[in-house]
Amino acid sequence: MSLFPEIENQKEYRVLARKYRPKNFDELIGQEVLVKTLSNAIQTGRIAHAFILTGVRGIGKTTTARIIARALNCEKGPTITPCGTCENCVAIGNDRHIDVMEMDAASRTGVDDIREIIDGVRYRPTSARFKIYIIDEVHMLSKNAFNALLKTLEEPPESVKFIFATTEINKVPVTVLSRCQRFDLRRLDAEGLAKHLQNIAQKESCTLDDGAAALLAQAADGSVRDGLSLLDQAMAHASGAVNADQVRGMLGLADHSEIYELLDMALSAKVAEALSLCQKLYNAGADALMLAQELLRATHAITRAKVTGEYGAMISDTERKKRQAIAEQIGIAPLTRAWQMLLKGISEIQTAPNPAIALEMVLIRLCHAADIPSVSQLLESGAANAPAPSVTANTPPSNPSGGGGSYTSAAITSAPVSTRAVASDRNLALAPTIGVESSLQLHSYRDAVQLFAEKREMILYHDLYHNSHLVNFAPGKIELRVGEKVRQPNFVNQVGKLLGEWTGQRWMILVSQDKGAPSLQQQDQAKQLALVEQMEQHPTVMAVIKQFPGAKIISVRERAEQTPTATAESETMDDEGLLS
Repeated sequence: MSLFPEIENQKEYRVLARKYRPKNFDELIGQEVLVKTLSNAIQTGRIAHAFILTGVRGIGKTTTARIIARALNCEKGPTITPCGTCENCVAIGNDRHIDVMEMDAASRTGVDDIREIIDGVRYRPTSARFKIYIIDEVHMLSKNAFNALLKTLEEPPESVKFIFATTEINKVPVTVLSRCQRFDLRRLDAEGLAKHLQNIAQKESCTLDDGAAALLAQAADGSVRDGLSLLDQAMAHASGAVNADQVRGMLGLADHSEIYELLDMALSAKVAEALSLCQKLYNAGADALMLAQELLRATHAITRAKVTGEYGAMISDTERKKRQAIAEQIGIAPLTRAWQMLLKGISEIQTAPNPAIALEMVLIRLCHAADIPSVSQLLESGAANAPAPSVTANTPPSNPSGGGGSYTSAAITSAPVSTRAVASDRNLALAPTIGVESSLQLHSYRDAVQLFAEKREMILYHDLYHNSHLVNFAPGKIELRVGEKVRQPNFVNQVGKLLGEWTGQRWMILVSQDKGAPSLQQQDQAKQLALVEQMEQHPTVMAVIKQFPGAKIISVRERAEQTPTATAESETMDDEGLLS
């Protein structure tokens, strides 16, 4: 007599993932392409000697391999609908068939393990039609093991079939992939998985409402095995009917309506209310990391709804109304900014010693960012609240010889600002492009210098632009004071020769001891400093700098003549701080 008769009488419980494992292709959900291909192959007798199945965990790779083994070795087959009652089908289903061998490559990775397979393929099947080798997690095999398998895999005996399964197809050598027929098992969509879970719950005499099924499907992330494991846990947790609130409590999730309310508060800069609701959800059992991830999903859902106009099928009316309300109030730029901040915040929460405090800091940053006006708002407020005076640049002394050293006044009004204030753009265009006429008539010293840049004579251009001081300019004659840093030998002769070739007229280059005008580089630098000083006094720029303390104007570029289309494009402003 047993000491524990109640344990002997109790039937062994099998988890749902094992109890409802598909036994044929009809029970395999979400893999229509694979089923159709194998069905046609079996019906026409075009059965490959090796298959490789890939996909995420829990999607049915090993199960599919066993179904293929059944289909090929069923006494009524090969058939796409194995009977499930013959000796071969029963033995394969119980994982005890002598001709169907499963090997876990995660624990048997070496050449010796593969040598057992190579030695075994020489013998015909004992009782089945085919000898089938199922190697799970095949990517874990060593390089030498793969090499040892190649020849057998390429030309196996007619009675041998290989079925490989892997979650990391990229780690399988190309030489192996080229010898196999590959099937990518699809991740099951949330709606289909939710229906499947409800069907299983119904068979288990348990009620699973739509909200709970949707939450379980979302948490499973397309994995059927994960979904069934979570359903098993939920049924044990609820002891009867399973509703959405129970699933949220089990998973540490918050109510979706409260998630959208929290996100709305953060995007509306209601920092006190947001922190209060966050603390309430945390005290109710919601996990800080889960809250951040739910906020991230809600941000994506709202942004997607705003772009596509689709608010999702598997959501409640309350959630749809909240999603729609936020989408109508918040623009794309704040939503994308919130996405980036939440994405960065999740990594901080994962490494923070106190995840709850890290989540609060993320919410505070979101509220602060919501308070920052966009650049377009700043420009509009600056144009509306401030006069638009014309400011004329202080012009340095003009070139005494009229050789192109004069400056053009910069008039700044409240019209769209022709400035590009970019902190990282430190390469100032010191030599603005001056188009040379088709006859190559040079009207100024600057025209002549620019011609060297256009002709890619960069050493001479550098010396003319940086180290030469104009004393006098006239058509066919340039008088210069040459600096000590000129690098080109025969500098004067080279300049005259090239100008003559390009313009078709004789040019005389004279070297003078007079001081002359500042170099073109010095002139452009002086002009740039004057423009920066002007822009610092402009009301719109002052408003921008006030909102971003520490910001500096790096360079100012004058607006060139543009077509209407180009002007419209250049006046486009984004919320990243770029003015054009």
